[in-house]
Amino acid sequence: MLTIAYIGNGKSTNRYHLPFVLLRENIKVKTIYNPRIHHDQWAKIPGIAYTESIEDIWEDPEIDLAVICTPKELHYSYAKTALLKGKHVLVEKPFMPSYKEAFEIFTLAKEKGLIAQCYQNRRFDSDYLTAKQVIESGKLGKLYEVEMNYDYYRPEIPRAAACFSPLESFLYGHGSHTADQVISYFGVPKNVTCDVRCLLGENAMSDYFDLDFFYDNPLKVSVRSSYFRIKKRPSFVLYGTKGMFLKESPDRQEEHLKLFYLPPGKDFGVDLPEHYGTLTYLDENGVWREEKVPTVQGDYGKVYDALYETAVHKAPPLITPEQTLLAVKIMEEGSLSAREAGVVCIGE
Repeated sequence: MLTIAYIGNGKSTNRYHLPFVLLRENIKVKTIYNPRIHHDQWAKIPGIAYTESIEDIWEDPEIDLAVICTPKELHYSYAKTALLKGKHVLVEKPFMPSYKEAFEIFTLAKEKGLIAQCYQNRRFDSDYLTAKQVIESGKLGKLYEVEMNYDYYRPEIPRAAACFSPLESFLYGHGSHTADQVISYFGVPKNVTCDVRCLLGENAMSDYFDLDFFYDNPLKVSVRSSYFRIKKRPSFVLYGTKGMFLKESPDRQEEHLKLFYLPPGKDFGVDLPEHYGTLTYLDENGVWREEKVPTVQGDYGKVYDALYETAVHKAPPLITPEQTLLAVKIMEEGSLSAREAGVVCIGE
């Protein structure tokens, strides 16, 4: 049994963690901390202790893992304290505000023989898993271009910001997952360019980013996102020497979670046939084929399955420090470039 506690009792804990972890019989949620827990709007879950004293977590020898779901500026202090108290840590994205802090946390975890990981649940997005399946089928031939788009039309969000803040930038909030998807599957790129913009003008909140990951020629992977796309671009587009794959709609887990339709609901996160992607390719006989590809089922809870195996059975980590450090570096340097709406080259 892996016994865990949550630091923070907001949307992240109650929407993106608890609905999945409570289904795992080998994981026990013992305690949830928030300094104003009695003012929280989320219903208390029977069997879990709710507390306004962080010491109830730090001094409890039964708690193996602290899951940090606080505002991002508090990630570093809570993660460091948890490690010093002998607890593993799982930290919501974007893990740490800076590369320096992330490096320090991973170094401390290694010294203590503990686990420090970023909660990269979007590795188990259904559209991402389906795109990987198509690539691995070989039907596209040699892959040369990947487009990943995560668009919104939410102009009220950047307009509500009084000034530019790197940590509050769109790239930090949304690019941390997408950058991790690229790095975890395709590996370390030869180079990354970041085009991070403030579409509302100088000193506004950054509301647009375009990341290009360059691998061995000819592969390029592009991650693009904007708050001002009234009509979304396709979620995934893959181009190869023998064909292409187009998936218009994104993973539906988040859509269902926002509607409070939770796992283990029968149709939770499940794509309908109209959501399936289209694969167009030249087969081995030289005949053009077009077919619908049933979507691979996503499951955010598999992050916890992998973490359990690492913590209890010493399996290699699903999300490595090196992957997270590179993602944090891209977030940090890319967001800083938004001051001039410029482009920064991350380098090898």
